[in-house]
Amino acid sequence: MKLSFYCSILGLLIFEVLRVYLIMPLPGSQEMNSIDLAYFLHEYRWFFRIGLVILAIYSGSHFISRKQFILPLISVGIVGAFAYLLNFKMSADHMFHPPQVVNFGALGQSPLEPTALVIGYVQNGVAKAYPIRYLTFHHQVQDQIGGTNILVTYCSVCRTGRVYSPVINGKPEHFRLVGMDHFNAMFEDETTGSWWQQATGTAITGKLKGTQLAELQSYQLTLANWMLQYPKSLVMLPDPSYISSYDQNNEFEEGKDKSSLTGTDTSSWNKKSWVAGITIGNLSKAYDWNTLRLKQIINDSIGAKKIVLVLADDERSFIAFENPNGTIIQNSGDTLITKDDQYTFSGKSISGQTTDLKPLKVYQEFWHSWKNFHPQTLQYK
Repeated sequence: MKLSFYCSILGLLIFEVLRVYLIMPLPGSQEMNSIDLAYFLHEYRWFFRIGLVILAIYSGSHFISRKQFILPLISVGIVGAFAYLLNFKMSADHMFHPPQVVNFGALGQSPLEPTALVIGYVQNGVAKAYPIRYLTFHHQVQDQIGGTNILVTYCSVCRTGRVYSPVINGKPEHFRLVGMDHFNAMFEDETTGSWWQQATGTAITGKLKGTQLAELQSYQLTLANWMLQYPKSLVMLPDPSYISSYDQNNEFEEGKDKSSLTGTDTSSWNKKSWVAGITIGNLSKAYDWNTLRLKQIINDSIGAKKIVLVLADDERSFIAFENPNGTIIQNSGDTLITKDDQYTFSGKSISGQTTDLKPLKVYQEFWHSWKNFHPQTLQYK
């Protein structure tokens, strides 16, 4: 009976630790292909907990009959403290919170400097900018724009943003941050409890495994550049409840963060080096950020598709377009020039005499993240 009690207490402790370890960025956890095990432990957590607690209570009668209370109570206290810490302090949704209020204002109402980075989205003529400084804490913002439900996401450990349609089977879905898998933020949907990768929008385990959220065209620009392209755009304002949680020193955006998870390697093609990534069909290609800074404009092909990747004069805003005629596009003061016309940085024909350039989805991302989710990626060199 004594052995059963301590085994049940130890089993409960191991269970709680393992359940959190597998979905948090702890040493060794993110290199393992253990998502199905993690999900199993999460889904059946109350079966494990109740079963082990019942065994502990039953076998604990041994100590009660002998009036031996000190060691059992200490053991229970230790496990209880760990359970509280792991479930209410170290769980992702208790460390990082979605905004309690999502308010927007004009440029003049935003406290951010013009060089702040934003994820921008336009729908039905309505433009909104979501500052990365807020997204790195919230990880997700659920919003509606131009009559369309959107899910704006960002993972600071991957250094990449995505905008998705959160509509699943015709119904708008709600998500919570549940943890991390292979160093990428992972969300749980409210209806089925399935787990979704931020970088791909794919359900990787649960009832909806294999389902993919529709990704929407978004842009990463400085606030100044975004407002130049969309002067009437609204800007997400900080949630007053989390002012102290935002990156006050702007270290992450500027690549000055020294953290092992979110810090930047300023060299090329290392784990924490920056790349710009583009996927067309089944082909993906990565462009070294240092090379892009040097060239500012890269004309290239991905498979049979000709593309152009452009870095703005601010060296922070970037954009990519299809370039079907293979025309060399020059960038002069963030005005794109071809032999046929001139275009704004967002690809709008200035003369109105030619078709606007067709944008491509392009992401700034840490090289380790892009390579992990695009294992067959090509490298521009």
